[in-house]
Amino acid sequence: MKKFFSRENIPFFLQNQQLRLLSLVILGLSLIALVAGFLMNWIFGTIVLILIIMASVLSYNTLIELSSSANEYISDLSYRIKRGEQEALIQMPLGVMLFNADQTIEWVNPYLQRYFGNQDVIGYRLEDVDADLAAAINGHLDAPATIRWHDYQFDLRVQQSTNTVYMMDVTKYAELEDQFEDEKVVIGQIFLDNYDEITQSMTDTDISNLNNYVTNELSKWTQTFGMYLKRLDDDHFFLLGYANSLRRVEENKFKILDVIRESTSKQNFPLTLSIGIAYGERNMNNLADLAQSNMDLALGRGGDQVVVKAEDEQARFYGGKTNPMEKRTRVRARMISQTLQELMNQSDQIFVQGHHQPDMDSVGACLGIRRIAEMNDKQCWIVLDEQNVHSDIQRLLDQLKTDENIEASIISPAEALEKATDQSLLVMADHSKPSISMSKELYERLENRVMIIDHHRRGEEFPENPVLVYIEPYASSTCELITEMFEYQSHDAEPINKIEATAMLTGIVIDTKSFSLRSGSRTFDAASYLRSAGADSVLVQQFMKENVDSYLQRNHLIESVEFVNSDMALCVGENDQVYDPVTAAQAADSLLSMSGVDASFVITRREDGRVGISARSMGEINVQVYMEKLGGGGHLSNAATQIEGQSVDEVKQTLIDLLTASDDENSESN
Repeated sequence: MKKFFSRENIPFFLQNQQLRLLSLVILGLSLIALVAGFLMNWIFGTIVLILIIMASVLSYNTLIELSSSANEYISDLSYRIKRGEQEALIQMPLGVMLFNADQTIEWVNPYLQRYFGNQDVIGYRLEDVDADLAAAINGHLDAPATIRWHDYQFDLRVQQSTNTVYMMDVTKYAELEDQFEDEKVVIGQIFLDNYDEITQSMTDTDISNLNNYVTNELSKWTQTFGMYLKRLDDDHFFLLGYANSLRRVEENKFKILDVIRESTSKQNFPLTLSIGIAYGERNMNNLADLAQSNMDLALGRGGDQVVVKAEDEQARFYGGKTNPMEKRTRVRARMISQTLQELMNQSDQIFVQGHHQPDMDSVGACLGIRRIAEMNDKQCWIVLDEQNVHSDIQRLLDQLKTDENIEASIISPAEALEKATDQSLLVMADHSKPSISMSKELYERLENRVMIIDHHRRGEEFPENPVLVYIEPYASSTCELITEMFEYQSHDAEPINKIEATAMLTGIVIDTKSFSLRSGSRTFDAASYLRSAGADSVLVQQFMKENVDSYLQRNHLIESVEFVNSDMALCVGENDQVYDPVTAAQAADSLLSMSGVDASFVITRREDGRVGISARSMGEINVQVYMEKLGGGGHLSNAATQIEGQSVDEVKQTLIDLLTASDDENSESN
C-alpha cells in the first residue's frame, strides 16, 4: 500500500498544492448542490447527482491527461539536462582531468586528450606522462594561473578537493595580447655627443661626409629593425618604432654604438652616440618627455650609451664602456658660475653637503662652495657629521680650527634642519643620490631648492626638481669643477685661502691617483690655480697619510688577491672582520699598480653590517656597469656598492658569476 500511495504513483495534479485546493472547493460546492437538490425534489436531486458524476469523470480524465503530459515533459527535460551535462563534460572546449592522490590520471575528457595526441595517459602518473605539465600544475595548486604548455597557453585551475584540473586554451587571446604589446609605440632620441667639438676643425667637405656617414649608418640600423628615423638637427635624431623592434634591438645590445665609434675613430674623429628610449606610455606627450629624460640621463652618465626605460620601471643601460671625452667648455663653466651666483642672491642662506662618510673631494668641494657664497656676501653652512669621518678628514678638520670663520660654518645635520627655511638653497656636492647625502632629511626639507655639482655618472636615483644641475662625468673631481668657478666670481671679494685651496687640491690629487687617472688639461689648469692660491703640497701629503692600522689592514687584504678572467684582481676580507671603507678603497687602488691588473674589486664587511665592494679600473673596463647591477654606482673607473643581508662569501660568488658571465658575453660578441 505504501508503494502504491508513494509520490511517484500519485497523479501529477494531486502533487500540486493549488490543484488540490481547487479540487476540494469543487467537491464542496458539488455536495452543497446535491443536498440542496434532494431537499427541493428527489427527481431534481437525482439529476444533479448524475450531472456531478459525469462532470467528475470528465474532469478526472482531463486532469489525468494533463498530469501524464506534464510528467512526460519533466522526464524528457530531466533526461535532456543529464545528457547535456554528460555531453558538455565530454565535448565542451574545456580540458578536464581527474587524478587520484598520487597524481595517477584516472580520466581526461576528449578535448584535453587532443593535446596529448595518441599518447596513453589514463593509468599513468602525471609526471611520467608530461613532466612540464606536472610542474605547472603542482606550482599553481593554490590559485588560478596562466601557463604555457606545448606551444599553447592555458588558464589553469586546480580543484584540490576533488583532484580535478580544468584547463582552458587561451592561446588565441594570448596571441592577441602579445600582438598588442608588440605594437605599442616606442619613442627615442639620438644625440651625437661630441659633434660640435669634432666639426670645429673640419672642412665643410669633411663635415658633409661625416653627416652622410652617420645618417646612412643610422638609417640602415633602423631599417634593419623596422624603425623610423628622422634627423632633427646636425646632432639630433628622432626615433619611432614598436615594442617588438625595441626588444630585438636590445637583444642586439645596440651594436650601432660600437659601429659608429670604431669607424669614426679610425678616421681620427671619434664620434659617440647617446640614446634615450621610452616605452609603455599611451600618452604621446608623456612618452616624448620620458624619451628626452632618458637621453638626459645617458648624457649625464657620460654619453656613449643607451638608456631604455618605461615609467615607474627600472632603467636598462647599454654601452658606456669607454671613457667620456673632455668636452665641457669655459663658456659652460662661466654660465654655471653665474647661475649659481644668481641662485645664491635669491636665497637667505646656503647649505652645502657631501655624501655620508665623506672623502677629501667631498669636503674640499663643500669648502669651495662656502667660499663662493662668502664672495657673494651670503651665509653658507657646511653640513657634516664630525663623529663619523675618516682619519684624513679628521686631520683636515683639525687644521680648519685655525680659521674661526670656517670652523663656525661647519654644523651638524640636526642644526642644519633647525636653520633651514623655505628660501634656503641646498647644494649637493660630489653626489647626486639623495639616499647617500650627509643629511637625507635636509634634502627632503629643501627638495625644491636643490643644486647638484658632481663628477660621477648620473644614476637612476636622482632629485625630481633640481633648480640647477652641473654633472660632468669626464671631470677628474668635483673640486676641479668648483675651482673653475672662482675665475668668474667677483675679484673684489676675499679670494680662496691657503687651507681651502689645499683641501681642494688634495681632493683632486686623491681622485686622480696623483694625476695618473682621469686627468685632462683642465685638471692641471685647476691644480695650477689652486697652487697659485697658496695650496701647500706638503700639507697635501699630510692629509693623505694613513695610520699604521689602516696600512696593515690594506696589506692584509692584498695578500688574499686572486684573479678572475685573468685581468681582474679580487680581494676578500673575512666575514666577521670589519674593515674601513677607505681602507678597502685604498686596497683596490693599490691592486691597479700590479702588472696585468686592469680592474680590481675588494669585498669587505662594513661597520653598518652591510658588505661593501670597492671597484677600480684603468679605464678599459667599466666597473660602474658591474656595480650598478649590484645596486651601486659611481664612475667608469671608480665605483662601489653596499649589499645587505648577505655574507661576504655570498657576495663574492655573486660578483664572480657576474664578471664571468660578462666576459663570456663579450667573447661571444667578438
